[in-house]
Amino acid sequence: MLVDQFIISSKKGKRTTSQERWSRSLLKSVSWRIIGTLDTIVISYFITGKLAFALSIGGIELVTKMILYVVHERVWNKIKWGKK
Repeated sequence: MLVDQFIISSKKGKRTTSQERWSRSLLKSVSWRIIGTLDTIVISYFITGKLAFALSIGGIELVTKMILYVVHERVWNKIKWGKK
């Protein structure tokens, strides 16, 4: 009985469209890029053996991929395919 009420009330609160705000896309981009950039720095360091070079690669990659990710997210948010 209690579970049924929870299921019914949770269905009422759901949105029918799956839209994200710019701020959510941006925050997702930042959090993912931190992980991705750390990975790039570590890989670059193993390949080059130079920390300064690895950090410069990571810095450039951080900015460019964050911009590309936000654009990618916003384009996919406009595509209705696969949404309920």
